[in-house]
Amino acid sequence: MFTFFVITLFVLLAACSNDQNHVVDQPTNDPGPSQPEKETPEPPPTVYPLTGLETVEDVTQRPFGVIINNHPKARPQSGLYQADLVYEVLAEGDVTRFFAIYQSEKPEVIGPVRSAREYYIDLSIGYDAFFVAHGWSIDAERELQANVVDNINGMIYDGSLFLRDSSRVAPHNSYISYENIKKGADLKGYSFESTVPKLPFLSEEEVAGLQGSEAKNVRVAYSSREIFAATYTYNEQTETYDRYSNGEQTVDRETEAPVSLDNVFIVEMTHEVIDDVGRRRIDMTSGGKGLLLQKGISQEVEWENQDGRILPVLNGDSVGFVPGKTWINIIPSNPGISSSVSYGN
Repeated sequence: MFTFFVITLFVLLAACSNDQNHVVDQPTNDPGPSQPEKETPEPPPTVYPLTGLETVEDVTQRPFGVIINNHPKARPQSGLYQADLVYEVLAEGDVTRFFAIYQSEKPEVIGPVRSAREYYIDLSIGYDAFFVAHGWSIDAERELQANVVDNINGMIYDGSLFLRDSSRVAPHNSYISYENIKKGADLKGYSFESTVPKLPFLSEEEVAGLQGSEAKNVRVAYSSREIFAATYTYNEQTETYDRYSNGEQTVDRETEAPVSLDNVFIVEMTHEVIDDVGRRRIDMTSGGKGLLLQKGISQEVEWENQDGRILPVLNGDSVGFVPGKTWINIIPSNPGISSSVSYGN
C-alpha cells in the first residue's frame, strides 16, 4: 500500500514538473503597434508628345507627315485640322504648302497631297515621321529614292494608295487616308511604331501667367498678294486661334471643322531661289527671329533647330508651347517678320 502511494506521488510530481516546463502561448487579439501604410505614387499621366494632351492610350503610334496643297484650287483641304503640328512653307512663287504631322489622330481623308521638297524632308527627320508626298523636285527625288526617310509617294502608288477626286483637277486632286498610309508602310516593311521625344510644354500655372503684347488678329504675308496671306484670329470662347486664307476660314472639306490652334509660331529664315522654276533653298539650321502667339498674346522670341525641330527660345532658354495643336509659319528673312506680320483689331 505504501509502495503504491509513493509511486502515485512520484507520477503526480513529474506531471506538475512537465506542466511547468511546457507553457502554451495563449492566442491574443492584440495586433501590436500599427504600421503606417505606404502610399503608392500615382504614375505620371500619359500624354501625346506632339500636343502635350493627356490620353488613356499607349502612345506607340509613329508620327507621319503629309505634304498638303495650299493652292486656292486645293481649298478647302481635308484632314488638316486633325494634324498635331503643321509647318507652312513656300514652295515656288507665292504659294505655300503645308507639311502636316499626325500622331494623336488618324484622318480618314487627307489632301490634296502635293510634291516634296528637300526642306520638307529635313523637317520630317526631326520627328522620325513616315513621309508622304505625291511627286518631288529633283533633289527631293534623290533623297526619297535613297530612303533618307521612310516614305511612300504618289508617283509610284497613284490609283492604289493615292486616290484621285474627280471633282477636282490635277495636281489638286490626290488624296490618301490613314489606312492607306499604314498599308503603304506595311508594303515596304517600315515600322509604324516608335517612341517620340516630347515637345516642351507649359504647365497650367505657366499658361495662366503668360505675358506679352495683345495679339487678337495677326496677318502673316508671304508676298503682297492677299490670296496667299494667312490671318489668325483669337477665339475668346475656345481660347485658340482660328486660321483664315484670303479672308475665308480654314475648315475641313468633309466636316467643316475649323483649324483651331493653341500655338502659332512665326519664324524667319533665309530663302534663296536656286533655279528658273523658282525652287528654293531654306536655311533651317542657323536660328533667328521668331514670334509666338498663345492665348491672344504675342512674345518676341528666337528660334533654334534642336535635333531637327524648330523650337522657340528666349535668352537661351526653351520656351514652352501651350498643350494642343501648333502651326509654324516659315517666312523669308527678307523682308522678315517686321514687314510680313501685321496686327489688326
